[in-house]
Amino acid sequence: MSILEKITSPEDIKNLTLEEYKVLSSEIRDFLIKNVLTTGGHLASNLGVVELTISLHKVFDFSKDRIIFDVGHQSYVHKLLTGRMQSFSTLRQLNGLSGFPKRNESIYDAFNAGHASTSISAAAGMARARDLNNENHSVVAFIGDGALTGGMTFEALNDIGQRKSGVIIILNDNEMSIEQNVGGLSAHLSKLHYNPKYKNTKSAISDFLNKRGKVGHNVAEFLESVRDKFKLATMAAPYFESIGIKYIGIIDGHNIEELSSILEKVKDTQEPVLIHTFTHKGHGYKLAEENPDRYHGVTANSEQKDNNLKYSDAFGDILEELAHVNDKIVAISAAMVSGCGLSKFYNKFPDRTFDVGIAEEHAVTMAAGIAAGGLIPVVCIYSTFLQRAYDQIIHDVCMQNLHVVFAIDRAGIVGEDGETHQGIFDLSYLSHIPNMTILAPSCYDEFKQMMDYAVNKCTGPVAVRYPKGSVSSRVLKSDFIVSKSETIITGNDTTIFACGKMTDVAIKAADILSKSNISCTVINLATVKPIDVNCIEEACLKNKTIFTIEDNITAGGVGDIVCSISGRYRVKCVKLGFPAEFIQHGKQNELFDIYSLTSEKIADIISKELE
Repeated sequence: MSILEKITSPEDIKNLTLEEYKVLSSEIRDFLIKNVLTTGGHLASNLGVVELTISLHKVFDFSKDRIIFDVGHQSYVHKLLTGRMQSFSTLRQLNGLSGFPKRNESIYDAFNAGHASTSISAAAGMARARDLNNENHSVVAFIGDGALTGGMTFEALNDIGQRKSGVIIILNDNEMSIEQNVGGLSAHLSKLHYNPKYKNTKSAISDFLNKRGKVGHNVAEFLESVRDKFKLATMAAPYFESIGIKYIGIIDGHNIEELSSILEKVKDTQEPVLIHTFTHKGHGYKLAEENPDRYHGVTANSEQKDNNLKYSDAFGDILEELAHVNDKIVAISAAMVSGCGLSKFYNKFPDRTFDVGIAEEHAVTMAAGIAAGGLIPVVCIYSTFLQRAYDQIIHDVCMQNLHVVFAIDRAGIVGEDGETHQGIFDLSYLSHIPNMTILAPSCYDEFKQMMDYAVNKCTGPVAVRYPKGSVSSRVLKSDFIVSKSETIITGNDTTIFACGKMTDVAIKAADILSKSNISCTVINLATVKPIDVNCIEEACLKNKTIFTIEDNITAGGVGDIVCSISGRYRVKCVKLGFPAEFIQHGKQNELFDIYSLTSEKIADIISKELE
């Protein structure tokens, strides 16, 4: 039996020998590679924190101490060490283990995570509660270097340093978030590299040693490693110390002995301490080491490869085409250039692509400034992350009626990443904001025409929201016109209003109902706001019962908008969508089935309602 198989709780690793820790680290990596490639999930980030996580559990007792993960996708090793190995085959599966820390999953998960830059703020709150309750335990915030670009992190650091809260911050520095880090702090940590005197001296020493054979080459590599650590430490320490946080670093994040020694010394600290560790994303798995961004998140081996065009890629292609014609278009990303399909755009227009790092609030207000300067900013952010910039959307964009285009990727259900990532709120939190236009494409043809309208014809704020997955190849019956709906099927018994990806679902549901002699009108509400009021009123004069279908919560979504109009005609409006609750992780088709949003279940609901 392996060491890993014997672990049922963190207590089982407290007294291992150094050699056993090395064996355990290797076993964990082998286990993660095998299992995550099977279930899908975040691989490279977890491979990089194996020794770091082991060291934390060796020193602390997180049944009473607290560890708060930032983002949380690097918590798989933590899950393995806290008795969840036997359940690991259910990772990110329906009713299985979450891919992120969850308080209701284990006593060792102190705080839910899923979005970046939250851990230090949460840790500050836990430390305050501990002190006010006269308790005695450690609070550890585990944060990656990519999350340092988030403004919330700086707010928390400043507060902790000022109040001298007893918090231990572990900075996992792997020079990566999902893609290469950007921003001032990243530059601050490495600007010494660009000093001409430093570069010339370094080159001279390196050349001298490399000419002395293998031994000289090895010495050169060692000095290079020492130099990198010294450089980072000398640049980072003054910043953290200046705001009142004791700085320790740089520590080899793959050296359990060194890590454990440092952690033991700071365990009972009464003041804020930051331990700067350096790790390699994907460590121990060559493919992930060489391609950390590609192996950041992997799909399950069991999943059939879908070669159809994805919405993210379609967006990138369309925007690139538009930008060739209109040189005022610029693209803004919050650390998701490739995730949002902007790689080709960036390669073609590097000077017109702005990756601001994990800083959605800044991205939106910067876009407002760009729009005020006469250009056309296209802000590309996942639906779940755009929530973070809600105030900026209202105050800086819509209140000034500025022409900012929001390309909202991953709208609707995303699946296995679960409740922190489901994009089911954007229609609700955007639809009531004055001046905002909201579009939801149902196919490639419509998507292309919408983007052209959003960029070249709209004059105010406009959001184009689209889902994760393949683009429908359906062809529009007529060209897209803003605030006008598309009647796809004409029937007599009822009318189904759908938007976005749910349009194809509605068409199939109508086809199923036709076999039972129920004749449905199917209308594509391509413009959610301003909605086609005339079309809805015509349906209300024609039918006693109408239906709405959306991949958003029904509260404040398309259903509520349609019902606010149909209520004047004493027509029953049945809203089909997600309830106002947080949707668990699982495959997209499983979740649509659970919430009765498949074509078959919608057809059944309509049939029973019409009886």
